[in-house]
Amino acid sequence: MTSSMLFSIITFIYFLSMFLYLCYFAFRSRVMGVVASSVTISGLVIHTTAFFLRWVESYRIGAGHAPMSNMYESLVFFAWCIVLIYLILEIKYKARTMGVFVTPFAFLSMAYASLSPNVSDRIEPLIPALQSNWLIGHVLTCFLGYAGFAVSCGVSVMYLIRIRTEGKYSSGSGFVSYLPNSKLLDDLSYKSIAMGFFMLTLGIVTGAAWANSAWGTYWSWDPKETWSLITWFVYAAFLHARVTRGWRGKGAAVLSIFGFIAVLFTYFGVSYLLSGLHSYA
Repeated sequence: MTSSMLFSIITFIYFLSMFLYLCYFAFRSRVMGVVASSVTISGLVIHTTAFFLRWVESYRIGAGHAPMSNMYESLVFFAWCIVLIYLILEIKYKARTMGVFVTPFAFLSMAYASLSPNVSDRIEPLIPALQSNWLIGHVLTCFLGYAGFAVSCGVSVMYLIRIRTEGKYSSGSGFVSYLPNSKLLDDLSYKSIAMGFFMLTLGIVTGAAWANSAWGTYWSWDPKETWSLITWFVYAAFLHARVTRGWRGKGAAVLSIFGFIAVLFTYFGVSYLLSGLHSYA
């Protein structure tokens, strides 16, 4: 079985995971929640296996590089990062309901990679600019950062639903009984952004070093570089307001969601709509 076939199977596993979390949330079944978590963990294990299998396959055909070099591989890796961070938070905070709002990001990323006619799953040799030891460090840090922002976005949606329903239901009934309290959700969103911001900062720094090695300049105001910087400033503003002013609540949740929209444009919009050195198109 090839890695591409395994990744296709993982797409359906994450769909099942998303569906089970939704059933857990809708029917308040503890058993359903345990099954959802088990399926997600199994998916991550298979996902990891497929990732390393593709790495081995690249060496077998003579390409010989980490599977992080094109749109297909980056989408697959993005999904892996999201599920990894989500499971860490679920286990640590016992907040299984987050799966309803976070696993769809992983499923959609895998579905787009597996089903889109615009995304090829072929393993190809690296172009000269990508033949660098900076590849793994740069992609790893950037996508862990993106995944942190994706988790924060999902948690922020939960937060907005929570504060909207708090006045309509008692604490033990309705949706409120299965949603973590608003303080915990706000804290999780902040921590996810703090982690994501740190990783994105490392990603920008390693990217600048890589650019200097490949093209002789640390910064060229390429569209992706520019939008990465815009995204960095959005989250920097969030963290600055949080640390200096204790900013939290609805406005912070909305900015978290807006920040992830900027991430998606940095990732997809720049790759397909704007030409540049970093375009996957």
